[in-house]
Amino acid sequence: MILSNGFLFASLALDFVNFASATDIVHYPPKLTNLNNLTFVLNGIGTPGNFNSSITPDFEYGMYNWCNMPHVRAREYQTPSSAYTLKYIEIIQRHHKRTPYASNTFFKEDIPWDCTGEGPVYYGNGTVGVTDDPTVIQWSAYTNSQNPFTNSVGPGFVGSNCAFPQITTGGLNDSYTHGADLRAVYTERLNLSTKADPNTFKIRVTSNPITSQVSGGLLKGLFPDSSDVAALIQTDTFDSLTASYSCPAANSIFTAYTADSSNWTEHLVDAAGIYEELDEVSGIAADDTAGWHTSFDHYYDNLSAKQCDSKPLPCSVNDTSLCVTQPLADTVFRLGNYEYSYYYRDAYNSTLFSALSYGAWVLELVGHLKEQVEGTSDVKYFHNVAHDGSLSPLLGILQISEMVWPGMGSEIVFELYEKNSSYNSNSISNFFLRVLWGGQPMQTSLPFGTNSGGLLDMIPVEDFFEYVHNTIGTGPELFAACQK
Repeated sequence: MILSNGFLFASLALDFVNFASATDIVHYPPKLTNLNNLTFVLNGIGTPGNFNSSITPDFEYGMYNWCNMPHVRAREYQTPSSAYTLKYIEIIQRHHKRTPYASNTFFKEDIPWDCTGEGPVYYGNGTVGVTDDPTVIQWSAYTNSQNPFTNSVGPGFVGSNCAFPQITTGGLNDSYTHGADLRAVYTERLNLSTKADPNTFKIRVTSNPITSQVSGGLLKGLFPDSSDVAALIQTDTFDSLTASYSCPAANSIFTAYTADSSNWTEHLVDAAGIYEELDEVSGIAADDTAGWHTSFDHYYDNLSAKQCDSKPLPCSVNDTSLCVTQPLADTVFRLGNYEYSYYYRDAYNSTLFSALSYGAWVLELVGHLKEQVEGTSDVKYFHNVAHDGSLSPLLGILQISEMVWPGMGSEIVFELYEKNSSYNSNSISNFFLRVLWGGQPMQTSLPFGTNSGGLLDMIPVEDFFEYVHNTIGTGPELFAACQK
């Protein structure tokens, strides 16, 4: 089955659009490809890209690599004409590769996962005397058999000293390379120093420690002479970067087109045989209530984290002849990307959901861009380290033409350029926006760009501001819409 976007939840949309009456949300459907073709997803072969290595050969760079997504690099970077001067960039990226979340591990895994010498670092730092140079404290997970509650949640990876999740050594290496690649492109264009200048550079993280872990590697590559950088963070109560602010309306919309809709549950029914095979290996019960059968998220994270870290696919701890085969894992990976395409692009109300759930961050972005246009900010570069749950709704708001599950290190770059006044300009302010995805101008379904073809490449920044206003509204309008 290929999803048809034109009829999904048409009547429901009318009710929910009233939540944001000051906006004019228009859903532009994505391309129809093998990614959102359920027949191919269930019966096809192969994966959407690379799931077993951070390394992508130069001649294939730009392809989907779940373990280490393509980002801006000097080798592929397209420099605009000399009529444009880069004034500001804002980057939002997903963290790099990690161990799986504890909730995505089997009750008992058949392989070990050792993190000796690597792991989260936690300690306080002050400004006076010895407080300025405290001993570094690195966490190492452990269990004790005398604790009677240890096995109540399952051993997972037996005897592991890892946190689940934590950024792996490979993920830290990828973070460093990511930072170094960005430095190679933007040092001269933005006149960056080898040390981070808090007046011109900002970095922001979430309360999840893995974003700070990635920032450490990233900054080492980006500003090699910096050893101490302050990272901005918002409280979970209203954090726009993780979209953890309260928005009941968004939750209701999402539930309506997923759990309460046959358009969503159809693929779960059709994949019953796949679940059976996976459950035989994992030991997950058919009547599980922890979400293993409401989407493929749990299995996807479990299998992809292992393969990205060069670990074997799992076998049953009760019958070692029962294993997840590569074709079965590939099917899980196709299903995961199908689900994210449905969540954020295929479902008719997905644009509305994304606008409500991630609109606050986009309003902050617009504020940063307007400060540059008005000449009221010295900041040249703002970097956000976030999650797939951050990039996905942002891609939904931008209405990317081909939606994937954003892999490790995925990156969206907003480049703001000023055009030389001696050249003709179709921008009132003379400022233009280029949005990069995977290091290249993003192809969307929006009526922007050359011949309204949707390519976000040097569009007048006013067009972007108008689109955001029509889609998200003002801050007070977004807040009010969320509460209805």
